[in-house]
Amino acid sequence: MLNFLFNLGPWYTTAVVLGCLTVFFMTRKALVDRRIRSLGGVRASVLATNPISGLPFVLRSGYYQTKDKLDYYFNSQFDFATPECPNCVEISFLGRTRFLNTREPEHVKTILTTKFAEFGKGERFHEIWSPFLGDSIFTTDGQQWSDSRALIRPMFVKDRVRDLEIFDKWATTLISKLPGSGETVDAMDLFYRMTLDVTTDFLLGGSVNSLDNPKHEFVAAFQEVQRLQMLYTILAPFRPILPTYRYTRGIRILERFISPYIERTLSLTPSELDKLSKSDKDFTFLHNIARFTRDAKVIRDQLMAVLIAGRDTTAATLSWTIYELAHYPHIYAKLRNEILSTVGAHRKPTYDDLKSMTYLTRTLNETLRLYPAVPYNVRAALQDTSLPGRPGQPDIIVLKGDSVVYSAMAMQRRKDLYPEVDANGSKFPDPAVFSPERWDAWTPKAWNYVPFNGGPRICVGQNFAMTEMAFTLVRLLQKYKRLEYRGDWYAQFHKAEIVGAPGHGVPVAFFEAEDGDFA
Repeated sequence: MLNFLFNLGPWYTTAVVLGCLTVFFMTRKALVDRRIRSLGGVRASVLATNPISGLPFVLRSGYYQTKDKLDYYFNSQFDFATPECPNCVEISFLGRTRFLNTREPEHVKTILTTKFAEFGKGERFHEIWSPFLGDSIFTTDGQQWSDSRALIRPMFVKDRVRDLEIFDKWATTLISKLPGSGETVDAMDLFYRMTLDVTTDFLLGGSVNSLDNPKHEFVAAFQEVQRLQMLYTILAPFRPILPTYRYTRGIRILERFISPYIERTLSLTPSELDKLSKSDKDFTFLHNIARFTRDAKVIRDQLMAVLIAGRDTTAATLSWTIYELAHYPHIYAKLRNEILSTVGAHRKPTYDDLKSMTYLTRTLNETLRLYPAVPYNVRAALQDTSLPGRPGQPDIIVLKGDSVVYSAMAMQRRKDLYPEVDANGSKFPDPAVFSPERWDAWTPKAWNYVPFNGGPRICVGQNFAMTEMAFTLVRLLQKYKRLEYRGDWYAQFHKAEIVGAPGHGVPVAFFEAEDGDFA
């Protein structure tokens, strides 16, 4: 048959092949349409249903990711949505498997709570991420996920977070690395190094010491693995043909660093670990996991997961906070006044001090509203299910194996989700503008604000991260009376890897206060 086609000439052969492919994908689309109708629902706004129309979306996603404009591209897709489904679009690349992109709160609520058991990470996500995060809390579903969460959760209970010694140690080290008053420094670089030191110290009982050694091979490898992981996720259909040498080399470097800690911990007997658990000073996250499993791979996978969650999310949020504070001196001054009124210029804040500072909390909440640490998340349908349609519209059918990508950042920046006036009747601040004051008389509606996700998968380290960020800001603002941005504030862009960070870094100058200077 093939010889017959080729003998007819290249143009005819091409036409026949294209015709066959067209029939094939039209048939597949018809079958999916029929299945959706049989389930009593509809599609989302359809942007593509075959390789010819779908391939450009996949390639553009990869292109915009490399150009650090993924946020722009994600939002631009909704310009082509229908009025019946304005905030959820569908892209199908090979007919059967569909990708639904959404920025709708009701969809996020459905995925994370109402139909939690019907959505999960799925096989495709696990396959793409397992070289890095293995069978950890971030890549698994069902009992395996539940077991992972049970291993991790005990180390983030309030009593352990209340011990601020580890935060004080590394915040002090960070401040010691700042240049003289008025000199320029990239605050983001220091935050990323500090939070890596905090996290490795907390997890392993031994830090990578990146504040003292910024050229440590672990630091470079950790950054590169994350960058490539995000690219592999976006270009998932092409994953088998993408180069992996740098990715696998980076993972080996990370494993080479943590393996000796794991081996040393597993050399301890269960009774020695139990005895150690009674000492808060020496008992680490790693020790706690080893009390429940002696499987080195299980321990390795959970360490990798918490390492990325503990380091990057906190560093990025601190970076965005300083970026915004540098642009609004009056907000910086107001925040500093609250800090000085609560703990003075020198006293180390307690846990209760941090929780009592309302404006400090609102400043961090506002940062997380504009810049949620994980801007994009994905869930796979583990069975045929649905997402709610708009009032009066049918549900949107999601078939088993379909992927739903939801963006907290895109959703939290939707102007139509905010009121025109707050609870006091005052004009509501522009949602695109950084304004901690908006929280004085406003509480977001449920599921309109999800910087730490929600439902059963809500971030177990949320309190740890908020405490670390609050503590670091307090120590900085106690010492420095003002802040000045030394870059082009308007040229800043959102660099979305796994976590979203300022693409130009945060070049600033801190100006030290003199003793007794409360202004």
